[in-house]
Parts: sequence; C-alpha cells; structure tokens
Amino acid sequence: MRMASATHRIPVSQQPPRRINSLLLIVSILLTIGLLMMTSASVEIASSRYGDPFFHLKRQSVFALIGFLLMMVTIHTPMRFWRTVSGYLLLFSFALLLLVLIPGVGKIVNGSARWIDLGLFNLQPSELAKVFIVIYMAAYLERHSYEARDDFIGFLKPLLVVGCAVGLLHFEPDHGAMVILLLTAFCLIFLAGARITLFLPLLMLCLGGIAYIAVMRPYVIERFSSFWNPWAEENVFSGGYQLTQALIAFGRGEWFGVGLGNSIQKLYFLPEAHNDFVLAIIGEELGLLGVGVVVFLFACLVTRGFSIGRQALSQGKCFSAYVAFGVSLLFAGQALINIGVNIGLLPTKGLTLPFLSYGGASLIVCCYMAAILLRIQYENENSEVHENQGSGEW
Repeated sequence: MRMASATHRIPVSQQPPRRINSLLLIVSILLTIGLLMMTSASVEIASSRYGDPFFHLKRQSVFALIGFLLMMVTIHTPMRFWRTVSGYLLLFSFALLLLVLIPGVGKIVNGSARWIDLGLFNLQPSELAKVFIVIYMAAYLERHSYEARDDFIGFLKPLLVVGCAVGLLHFEPDHGAMVILLLTAFCLIFLAGARITLFLPLLMLCLGGIAYIAVMRPYVIERFSSFWNPWAEENVFSGGYQLTQALIAFGRGEWFGVGLGNSIQKLYFLPEAHNDFVLAIIGEELGLLGVGVVVFLFACLVTRGFSIGRQALSQGKCFSAYVAFGVSLLFAGQALINIGVNIGLLPTKGLTLPFLSYGGASLIVCCYMAAILLRIQYENENSEVHENQGSGEW
C-alpha cells in the first residue's frame, strides 16, 4: 500500500512553484530597513544616555518579536471574530482614551498626555484606537450600508462615534491622530457609497474646528508660522529648528547619500532623529535614492492593501473589504503626514513612520494591521475552503 501511494505521488519537479507573498515581502523589507536606519540614527544618543550604542536596537528587536508573535496569532484568527467583537473593541478604545487623561496614569511628554507606561514600553492608546474604530466602522457599514449611502442620519451615526474619539484625542492633545482618524472615517464612508454632498456640512464644521483650535492654542499658530518660514531668524532656533535640521540632512544626502552611518545631523543636531525624523537620516545617509525606495515600498503596501479590499468586495465580503480599505488608509495617512513633515510640506507633528520609526506601540500595532491584511488575503484566496471548513488556518 505504501509503495502504491508513492507511485501516484506528484514529482517535486512537476509541482507548481510557491508564489511569493508580495505583501509579506514588502512588510519584511520595511521592517528590515527600519531596524537598520533606526539603529544608525540612534547610535550616538544611545551611547551617551545609556552607555550602549545598540540600546534602541535591542529594545526595537524585542518589539519586533512581539509584533511577529501577534502577527502569527492574528493571521490564524478568522475575520468573523473581529466582526463579532467590534463593539467590545470600540468600548476598549474609549476606555484607553479616557484612561490616558487621568492624572497620574497618562505619561506627559512635551506637554501631551499620550502614553500609558507599561514598564516594557509606553502604550499609546491612539494607535490602538485608530485600528479598533476602523474595525467597528467596517462592521457598521456592512450592516447599515444603505442608511450610510442615502440617509443623512445613517451617514452621521458612525461619524458621531468618531467625533467622540476625536474629542478625547483633542484633550491629550494628539492632533495628528485626530486628522488621520477623521480622514480615514470620511474615506471609508465614501467608499461605502455615500454621496459627496453629505460630506459638505461636515467639512465646513471640521474647518471651523481647525480654526478654533488654532485660536485657542497659541502653539498651533506658532507651528504654522514657523512652518511657512522656518529659516526666519525668530524661527530657526525655535519652532522651525527641527524642520531646518531635517532639510539640512536631505541637502547633505543629495542623490546617493553620504554613506550608511556617516550622518552628521544625528549627532544631537536633529531632535528625534531615530523617531519622527528617521526619514531625514535616510535621506542624509542613503540620499534621494534611499528615500525613493522607502516611498515606493509604502506606495506598494497601500496599493496591495486596496487590491486585497477590492478582491474581498468582489466576493461579497463587505466587512473584510472595509477593514482592508481602512487599514490601508491608516498606513497611507501616517506615512504621508510623516514624510510631509520631514520634507517641509506639512507643519511639524509627532507622528511615527510605520515600521521605520523607533517605538514599541507603533511597531506592534503596524504588525497587527499588516497581519489583518494578510488574513483577509488568505480568506480571499481560499474562500471556498474557508467557508466549508470554518475558520481555516494558514
């Protein structure tokens, strides 16, 4: 019997070759570049502060390992589970956003209470809240797509939920997360079929809110003024300092960079070089070519995410499609804002670059979002098997 079964076995040479998962490849390359360039940007500051030039690399490697383990769990979790618990995820998001505002619980850095100290790393509730709110909105739009398309009240309901989260983010304050969450919510509802005319009153309201924030918080006006003219004498060593140092880094890098590890700006000239401004160090050490590769990889990541969403939509999996669109929009929004800040197209904001910037919460959440996309891709490609066998595992 064994010999008979062996004779019917397909020879290895005739088996179809395994296809490379492009999404997993893109994420792996971004993560590798991130570990390399974050280490290069942080060597000097880690050596002076902690006596170990690879202090940040060791911590980021631990975060990457945690993110990898979370990816494995998420990949093996069916999307119907996230649809079932979407309401609980929303409540958990609001609980975290409220918890960080409690004096003594929220960790205050540079005047903002955005973090909760967990010992190993600082949890940033807004990172989790953005993803969980997207999952809730996807579940809502799947159930009430007709209301969101044709009825203003149905269109307004999910935005009221987002508005409550935006209000809590305003009190931290974390205006960068506010902008990303609002834009993602608007885009999701638009992709669900809502008419553009429904957005006009809300857009006017948002513009009024921005004007109110600018008037009530003087540092916002200062940031905008330093953004418009960072080289002015009154800005170059104050509000425009980070931007001017980042632009100097890009200027030194020219086409091909000064070489890996040879950055001067990371030597205490550019603050947050290993965090919010890691792209400037990439520009200095690897030049325009290196920056172009990073931008291309993010474009491929977002494009692949939307392709997965369209495939799910064509199979009638509206929840998975909206989640894929929402996660892709989160990646796109955060990358675009960070890149815009680094090159001087947008005012300075404390937003990390996904997979590249130093930070445990950011890296772990990015790994989770990538795993969500991988799971949707798996269910799309194995739709019939998944329906017949239940959850299915990769």
